[in-house]
This record gives sequence, structure tokens and C-alpha cells, in this order.
Amino acid sequence: MDPTLKTKTTEALKEGILAFSPQMKTAAKYVIDYPSDFGLDSIRETARKAQVSTYTLVNMSKNMGFESYEAFRQPYRHALVASAAVRADPDWIASHRDSSEFGKIYADAAKNALSIVTHSLERQQLKELEDITQMLISANAVYLTAVRSSYAAAYYLHYVGRMALPTLQLIPRHRNSAIDDLNDAKEGDVLIAITVTPYSRETIEACAFAKKRGVKLLLITDSEVVSPELQTEHTLVASTLTTHNFGCFSGMMALIELLMAFLMKRGGLASRERIKSYEKLRLENNAYWVAQKKH
Repeated sequence: MDPTLKTKTTEALKEGILAFSPQMKTAAKYVIDYPSDFGLDSIRETARKAQVSTYTLVNMSKNMGFESYEAFRQPYRHALVASAAVRADPDWIASHRDSSEFGKIYADAAKNALSIVTHSLERQQLKELEDITQMLISANAVYLTAVRSSYAAAYYLHYVGRMALPTLQLIPRHRNSAIDDLNDAKEGDVLIAITVTPYSRETIEACAFAKKRGVKLLLITDSEVVSPELQTEHTLVASTLTTHNFGCFSGMMALIELLMAFLMKRGGLASRERIKSYEKLRLENNAYWVAQKKH
């Protein structure tokens, strides 16, 4: 089988998704976002996870030029086998799985967290990460926005990132909207936006507003297809699959750590000196708790 067929098929899905019916868009987005699951699961399981009918999946297969659903799925299944993407439980997870009800919960959650970190990191392209780092370092101002569950990731990125990237600022400030704080943004600036499904209206609108002003956009999200009309300079995708009701941010945080490593390397001595100055300031202001000696 042509080893590039999976990539070609995924690219064709991205290009054609705007013309698809609503149900077919949902199915296409699922295949783009979860190619490993698509390659492994039966048609009924894929339909359940994607929340579409099996008829929609079959119809999409024909629409993409394949003779059958299995022919459509085959490049994704072949890529899994070729890359050994299906991994057995590590011993420390397997030992918990059959121990008790909570042992199974522990094992499932732990395996999921490890899996999404791996999938989130292995899909990244080194050249793109280098280009993103250069874009951020070269920007006049770097804005960072997120709301609700994504805000925690944005807050951490801002907290550590501003030491390597002093132009980084977290918006919205106070009780403003992100658009209020982007009012002075201009060409030469960059907006980093973090959002995961269900995507934040405020964040998407802030992205659209920034693009109209000529601001470059880095989107950190859980899908390559968030808003097809939204054109980004770069998109970093992290899996947020979960075993409970809320998205798992382990993959997202791994991506942020990766980005920080690149920024620190490019920041060089200036970044290290800035971190030392922050540390000195905190020590001088007694920011850290120190246990009292017992007399």
C-alpha cells in the first residue's frame, strides 16, 4: 500500500470539508482529529464516537472516491501497524487493571494520559516548531488569550513564558473582552489562542478580529478543523481524549512544555538572566514559604 495514502486522504478531507453536509463535516472532523481510533475501531464504534450514523460514514467513503468503508479505513489501519501505534499496557498499569473497580479506573486514566501525550507530541513537525519560535521571538507584541478550561493552560504559559518572552501578555485583562485588549494590535504582532471543543465564541471572535488587523495567529487546540474560515499561520494540535466528562489536558501541557523549551533555547543568556531576576525579586519580597526552625 502507498505509505502516503493516509496523509493524502487526510489532506483531501481538510480541503473538502467546507462543501460537506453537516453530518459529513462531523464525520470528517472526527477522522482528521482521531486517525488512530478511526483505523482501529469498527464502523459502529466510529459512528458512536463521532455521533453520526454508519450511513454517513459509508457515504463519506464513496464521496472520497473509495469503493467501500473498509477501503477508506485501510490507509489509517495500515499506518497504525507500520508505526506500532498500538502499545501494550506497561506493567505498572497492568498490575492495577484487574485489582479492583478503582484499579481499572486508575489504569484507564493513566493509559489515556500517557497515550494522548505521546500522540500530541509525535504529530508535531520540528520545522514548524522552529518557525513558531522565530515568529514569537520576532514579534513586537505577543498576545495570549483563552477562557474557561483552556484558561489554566494559558495562565501557565504566560506565567513561565513571559520570562523567556517579555513581550507576552495575557488577555483579557481585568473584566474586558479580548477584543478590547486587541484594539491596539497591529501588523508585526502575534496572537496565541488556546481553545478546545466546545470552542469558545469569545476566543474565535478574538482570532477573527486580530486577523483583520494583520496580526499573525498561532492556534493551540484539539483539532485541525476548528473554524474552516479561520486562517492561521500555525496550528498546534493536542489530543484531549478523556476517560471522564472533561477533556484531558496532559497533551496540551506537553505541547506547552515543548514550546517553552524552544523559547528558552532561542532566548539564550537573556532569558536565563531574566529568570534569575524574577527569582531574586521573589526572594527579596519573601514570596516563598519557609518552615520555621524548632527551638
